[in-house]
Amino acid sequence: MTDPTTIDKNTDISDLSATIQDYLSLIYVMERDEEPIVGAKLAELLEVTPPTVANTLKRMTRDGLITMDKKGTHLTERGWDAARVVMRRHMLMEWMMVKTLPWSKLHEEAHQLEHAISSMAEEALDEQLGNPKTCPHGNPLPGFEDVVKDWIPLSELEVGQKVIIRRIHELAEENAPLLSFLAENKVLPNTEATVSEVLSFNETITIEVNGQPVSLGNISAQYIFVELRD
Repeated sequence: MTDPTTIDKNTDISDLSATIQDYLSLIYVMERDEEPIVGAKLAELLEVTPPTVANTLKRMTRDGLITMDKKGTHLTERGWDAARVVMRRHMLMEWMMVKTLPWSKLHEEAHQLEHAISSMAEEALDEQLGNPKTCPHGNPLPGFEDVVKDWIPLSELEVGQKVIIRRIHELAEENAPLLSFLAENKVLPNTEATVSEVLSFNETITIEVNGQPVSLGNISAQYIFVELRD
């Protein structure tokens, strides 16, 4: 597999449609995290039908962005290069708007702007922002995956453990109601929390944030990554 941390900042994606860029970013996240790339999952995340996904993946195969065979769906070298550019621009757009929009709205708005930015503007914005290594949700910009490697999912913790919330995974960013819930309850990157209850029978975990209890299902908690406090 191509190394997902290697970046070619000169990659030109101007010939790729916004739709193809959207597919690339999701496939990038799945393959980076060694998750199987399943058409039904893409259809759910992109809010399209499975036949639409199948047709789009065929076009991406034709254009040399992915391969599809018995071993599964995988990005080609060209696909990796293009996907990293899309992800990087998206995250820079989030930082550009961080002081203007609510945290829970950054992903959705950046999704609208990422397709319009040029490589020159991308480089200038990156420098202006101080070359960030993560996005406002704590996810790593391409090339900085090591920054997040020691953070663990909230769903794996035990009662009494004290943590610092560090990251809301990219796939959780696709869930707008979840982002709003997290923002309303201050479950945000760089916030301290304590695990107060773990109920295995109904798969929930409760944390205290600023003295207030916040309960989450394990499906959501697995996408919230934390750093253990001493």
